Amino acid sequence: YFENLASEVMNKLPEKPQVVFKEETVSTWTKLKPLLYMAAMFVGAALIIRVASTTPKSATTDEVAATEVDVEAISDDMLDVAFDRAMLDDYSLYVYLSDASVE
Repeated sequence: YFENLASEVMNKLPEKPQVVFKEETVSTWTKLKPLLYMAAMFVGAALIIRVASTTPKSATTDEVAATEVDVEAISDDMLDVAFDRAMLDDYSLYVYLSDASVE
């Protein structure tokens, strides 16, 4: 029984019609569409990064000159109060000022 089983099952199966695939021509637009979408994505990402990375200018040159005059008018008493409130010890202040002068 098992010797002829495979051939008997194959004989009982109905015949399937052959499926013929037609080759459709692919247009140039269909080929270039993914590349154009990817290029648009990179351009958009570059613009977003450029807009996000720019810092707004908060002061014009006239305002900077005005603040320089105000900085010179600060008294030593006001500096002492500011340093006391900043909770800096002498060594931390020295390190901060020495690092600032190097740059």
